[in-house]
Amino acid sequence: SMWPMLFGLACCAIEMMAAQAANYDMSRFGMELMRASPRQSDLMIVAGRVSQKMAPVLRNLYDQMPDPKWVIAMGDCAACGGVYNNYAILQGVDEIVPVDIYVAGCPPRPEGLINGVVALHNKIKSERFAKWK
Repeated sequence: SMWPMLFGLACCAIEMMAAQAANYDMSRFGMELMRASPRQSDLMIVAGRVSQKMAPVLRNLYDQMPDPKWVIAMGDCAACGGVYNNYAILQGVDEIVPVDIYVAGCPPRPEGLINGVVALHNKIKSERFAKWK
């Protein structure tokens, strides 16, 4: 199971919270309740635009997470800056932290996030078994 840390900054955070609700029940797909502490998390879901002022906070939280750790960039703003192409907004969180999975959309539906979590599970399984070949 993954223990995600909520890092919702804009509209995508609403969809991320909806994915945790009973209608979608992400725990069926191996993702438990959102954690408020990075030290209890192994997955960071960055949802929404990240400003230049928020970038050091994002990196600090990522550094506090125990290994192994993974990052999902949820939404166009987290992936590439979205429609906010200006000096104040990062043009993708991969400038600050390594991103494992990108979930496209503005905002992506909860099904998109669930698909991203399942893709991350598959990626982790393939990496674990690849070192034994």
